[in-house]
Amino acid sequence: MDVTLTSRTALWLPPFVLMGVIFFFSAQPDLNSGLGLADLIGRKIIHASEYALLTFLWWRAFVRTSFRRAAPLIGFSLAVGYAGTDEFHQTFIHGRDGSPVDVCIDAFGAGLCALFLHRRTRR
Repeated sequence: MDVTLTSRTALWLPPFVLMGVIFFFSAQPDLNSGLGLADLIGRKIIHASEYALLTFLWWRAFVRTSFRRAAPLIGFSLAVGYAGTDEFHQTFIHGRDGSPVDVCIDAFGAGLCALFLHRRTRR
C-alpha cells in the first residue's frame, strides 16, 4: 500500500470519525444519567472537550498543507460549524433540542484549543 495514502488517511480520517461519533450520540433520544447537576456539568465539559479534540484533529490535518498558518482558525471554524449543524440535527430527535448555549460551549472548547495551537505554531 502507498505510504502517502496511509499517511493521508491517518490525518484526514480521525476528524470524520469523531464527527460520526458525535452524530451518533446526538441521535440518541436521552443521554441523561439521572445525576442532576453533576450530569449537566459533566455533559457540558464533555461538549467542550470533544469540540476541542475536533479542532485539534482538523488542525493536525491542515497543518501539513499549504494552509499551515491558518490551520488553527480552519480547525476552529470547522468544529464550530459542525457544532451548529449538530445542534440543528438534535431538533429533529425526539426528546432532544438544539441549543445555542451548547454551540457556545462547544465554541469555547474549540477556541481554547485553537488558541493553544496558534500560540504553539507561532514559535
